[in-house]
Amino acid sequence: MAGSTTSTDFTKEKSAYKVVMWSLFVCTFITLGLGKLDFLDFGPPGADWVDILVGISLAGVKASLVSLIFMHLNHEKGLIYKMLLFTLAFFISLMGLTLFAGSDPIVEQYETLQTTKGNLTETPVTND
Repeated sequence: MAGSTTSTDFTKEKSAYKVVMWSLFVCTFITLGLGKLDFLDFGPPGADWVDILVGISLAGVKASLVSLIFMHLNHEKGLIYKMLLFTLAFFISLMGLTLFAGSDPIVEQYETLQTTKGNLTETPVTND
């Protein structure tokens, strides 16, 4: 057969899959350890920005491994990478908008309205 693959090709792919599998296990346990183990906790106890950054970075590495190896995107043409780059830029912009919403002044005014029963300023004291 002209287009058949030999058994050495399959063993090469199997070894690549095994390396990716163990890499995914290690990254998953490191991510789990960030939340549960004290010696993997960076900074003060509890989740802080460094822990979140490390966790998101590991998730990005795991997603890249799965998409490149298991989904065979490492053999694709340039168009797929342009689409992935656009998707990444769109995701980053949406996350930026989500984080920007936390500093919205309208929410603070609404909370002030709720706590002061509609009065945004102190009520003046009248002398009768």
